[in-house]
Amino acid sequence: MTYQLVTIVGNVGRDAEVRYTPQGIAVADFSVAVSKVTGRGEDKKEKTTWFKVSVWREQAEVAGNYVKKGMKILVTGEVEARAYMDKNNQPQASLELTAREFKFLSSRGEMEGGGAEPSYAPAGNSKGARAGNQTQGGGYEDPDDIPF
Repeated sequence: MTYQLVTIVGNVGRDAEVRYTPQGIAVADFSVAVSKVTGRGEDKKEKTTWFKVSVWREQAEVAGNYVKKGMKILVTGEVEARAYMDKNNQPQASLELTAREFKFLSSRGEMEGGGAEPSYAPAGNSKGARAGNQTQGGGYEDPDDIPF
């Protein structure tokens, strides 16, 4: 058995947007910028890596209500690199993280809505990294099948 669990801490790049699959399953998407600073003084450099985060089911509803641009967030889940062609027909890659859980790291005063839960993980989620995508019928919903 193999297993992958990635943890990122960064700043939300855009508000979470909730959509629904044809089966009525909620999916929220948002981006997270993770920055690393190296060097000092004039040699100081910052490198930012962007992640596209997808959150499923009840977590998607929570994310849609509380995940806002600029807030600091911790996300754990499974990451996948995807290749695509940009608008100039140049090959690019994106890092897509299917969240298993997330935690708000910004203070309540920094979060719009003010009453957000400090973190969210699905209850009873012990079936592996893709368990958040499990359908009510027992099968798994593939994020690639979402028509958006």
